[in-house]
Amino acid sequence: MSVRIEKVSQNIKRILCTVLIQEMNDPLLSLVTVTSVKVTADLKIAKIYVSVFNRDKRSLVLDELNNAKGRLKNKMSAYLKMKFMPDLIFFIDDTMDYVENINNLLKEIHKDDNQQNN
Repeated sequence: MSVRIEKVSQNIKRILCTVLIQEMNDPLLSLVTVTSVKVTADLKIAKIYVSVFNRDKRSLVLDELNNAKGRLKNKMSAYLKMKFMPDLIFFIDDTMDYVENINNLLKEIHKDDNQQNN
């Protein structure tokens, strides 16, 4: 990945976090953490990965983010000096679910080991 694309990705992440916290008056979106942003080489699409604290509200938050996409792009364009604002595509980042699943499997393995040693 080029340095320019990496800088654009980091700027989009920083600005989007600021906009979500300070300028969007939606309590549902306050539960969102932007974990990473990946911008395509032509800078036309930004894939935004978000983590949602409440697992039950993930799909609701994703729908709300998609509904607010135009407002977010508009507010972000005031901070991000680019010729074209990339299209925002939101995804749920399920990395923490994966980590939790691995930890549970490791605990089960160690529990079985402890039972066999006794």
